[in-house]
Amino acid sequence: MTRSLLPFIALALCAGCASQRLAGADLDRVRRPAFISRIEDGAGPRSFVFREDSAYGDKLKKLEPVEADRRLTVKLQQAVTRFEISERLRVNTLTQLPREAPWTYTVDPARVASVLESFLVEEVPANAPDYDLVTPLGADTIVEFVVQEYGMRSKKGHAGAFLRGYGRMFTLDGRSEVWRHPFEVDQVESGAEHLDPFKVGKNPDLFRQALTTLLDQVALEFVKDLTPKDRRGGPTVAAPPGPAAPDAATPTFAEPPKPSDPELPPGELPDPDP
Repeated sequence: MTRSLLPFIALALCAGCASQRLAGADLDRVRRPAFISRIEDGAGPRSFVFREDSAYGDKLKKLEPVEADRRLTVKLQQAVTRFEISERLRVNTLTQLPREAPWTYTVDPARVASVLESFLVEEVPANAPDYDLVTPLGADTIVEFVVQEYGMRSKKGHAGAFLRGYGRMFTLDGRSEVWRHPFEVDQVESGAEHLDPFKVGKNPDLFRQALTTLLDQVALEFVKDLTPKDRRGGPTVAAPPGPAAPDAATPTFAEPPKPSDPELPPGELPDPDP
């Protein structure tokens, strides 16, 4: 399946995933929220750079685009773990929420991770957890962030990172959903600076930096959604202290043959342009 079909599939999937604004009255009823952040099975990282953009053909030479994408995917996997992605989204959202109820009464994330058996493992479980396990911790509401797809893509020689998923809030008693925010952030579509896939092949941390930017952008969107203006609210709690951010001449001899292109090392992409 090519990525050209993905927008239509996403449209069909999102028909039942429309945004739902969080009402202040609904947030006022929350007493003890628990945050869960996870990545769906097969979400990524994925590379759609070379298969869907012919701009890199000359650079790849004999290397097939499918193989080039496979090699780039391996590099993306080295850049950042699934756990780092899910945790950054959770932590950056939670730490930017106002110091007021119910956010000051959030269930300890270590206890949540422990009961969901994700505390001692690097990878967040891909499948949806058993939310009822969180009830004994005193939680009455779940705030869940889910990453459905992430990686790199390219269009007309302009590459970048992308990230897609959703955030939602629902009550444990009855599973009533009171907030949903689908997100899709794409550096190619937004016109961000070109993320050279060949440079990423040599320095995968460049992808981690790009993805971090997208995660922080989504976290800001979540914070805005989770602080509705129409609520009664609770007493403000002081924030804990923190650290202070062509030649005219015709030759008379035959031109020597061009040397053959050197073979790429196994698993590597071509070097970036100087």
